Amino acid sequence: MDNNKTPRERLGSRLGFILLSAGCAIGIGNVWKFPSITGQNGGGFFVLIYLVFLAIMGIPVLTMEFAMGRAAQKSPIRMYHALTPEKKKWRPHGYLCLAGNILLMMFYTSVSGWMLQYFFYTATGKFQGMSTAAEISGVFGEMLSEPLMLIAFVAIVIILGFGVCSLGLQNGLEKVTKVMMLALLGIMVILVINGFFLEGAAEGLKFYLLPSVDNLLEQGVFNVIVAAMNQAFFTLSLGIGAMAIFGSFIDKKRSLLGESINVAILDTSVALMSGLIIFPACFTFDVEVTAGPSLIFQTLPHVFNNMAGGRIFGSLFFIFMSFAALSTVLAVFQNILTCTQEMFGWGKKKACLIDGIMIFILSLPCIFGYNLWAGAINLGSLTSVLDLEDYVVSNIILPLGSLLFIIYCTSKRGWNWDNFVAEANTGKGVKIRSGFRIYMKYILPLIIAAILVIGIVTPFI
Repeated sequence: MDNNKTPRERLGSRLGFILLSAGCAIGIGNVWKFPSITGQNGGGFFVLIYLVFLAIMGIPVLTMEFAMGRAAQKSPIRMYHALTPEKKKWRPHGYLCLAGNILLMMFYTSVSGWMLQYFFYTATGKFQGMSTAAEISGVFGEMLSEPLMLIAFVAIVIILGFGVCSLGLQNGLEKVTKVMMLALLGIMVILVINGFFLEGAAEGLKFYLLPSVDNLLEQGVFNVIVAAMNQAFFTLSLGIGAMAIFGSFIDKKRSLLGESINVAILDTSVALMSGLIIFPACFTFDVEVTAGPSLIFQTLPHVFNNMAGGRIFGSLFFIFMSFAALSTVLAVFQNILTCTQEMFGWGKKKACLIDGIMIFILSLPCIFGYNLWAGAINLGSLTSVLDLEDYVVSNIILPLGSLLFIIYCTSKRGWNWDNFVAEANTGKGVKIRSGFRIYMKYILPLIIAAILVIGIVTPFI
């Protein structure tokens, strides 16, 4: 039984819904993972394949999450209770969704703290005077070895996140996210324009935007397709109800396939723009584009250190990275809050305090995994607490959750296709056609199941 007697909050505008949903999707995966994976997989062809998979996988599952949330008017923890109260076997997935949100924040808060810390480093001139890439790379290792500073920045992220959420949906989360997202887009435009005027811009853009058969064959066609498929799927944060919660906060004026397309376009625009920032800089300053995750922290500061106005552009870049990370933190915190409020009947302030303390304590293992507990994890390619936590969320909970959402929305054993389509098509906008049923019921689950199996075994091969 839902003990929370207060009226359900509502978002104040359609723009707020789109920016909040996109903000949940837009995160470190867009501006950190996407450019690094693009560089490792040969550029142009990877981007093209990624866009195809985003359209055929991400948008349908996103529409399902929005539809379930809007129809239920509940958080993931109570969503199945409201939609199909007689089918209790689906309810455990609601608790898995909450667990996925919490586990995601156990390491995402740490990486968000890194972004804030690097903004502080860049703005205060820490990298000035460092003449070699090795010196700058050493700063990252030095940062990870000092747990107290890491704890301080993670605490700032958590206090900021739950502080904003405590102000309410419209007065806190929606207002702050609107400002932060618009600022993020503005900063990106400035950095993109700057990138176009760098000496290596033409070569970097050619690598990034023009498909190369040679690059594709060099990386391996299968490897590029799998990488693009994984990135297209994970970029929208699907499978843990993080999008369903925003569906529960909106009215029925607009159909949900059209809204999903809008969110995907905004999310993808940020990812593509991040490449427009990074690849011209890499080719200008001879930075290896296949550097992977270290590209952001261990090579780009060297780039900024050697360019005119580098301190300003570096500060802008890392505040942009911080905004991207915080947009996801705020959205997932709101999901966790709504779940715990509905479970225990807590008020907003009490839920923020208890959940904030819980997330802070649970974030400590990730921090300690790089210093006090270094070497404790050694499972194939998983060599840190962050690696293990990310693996469980990204490779297991997200695809498994998405697979369950698809089966639930398309099967008579769940919510049923007709109920899903009726909700998704309510309002003005793009509609789901009857011809989509075969694809969404039979083909899409096979693709997601393949992602799940590949994701589980890949770290151990």
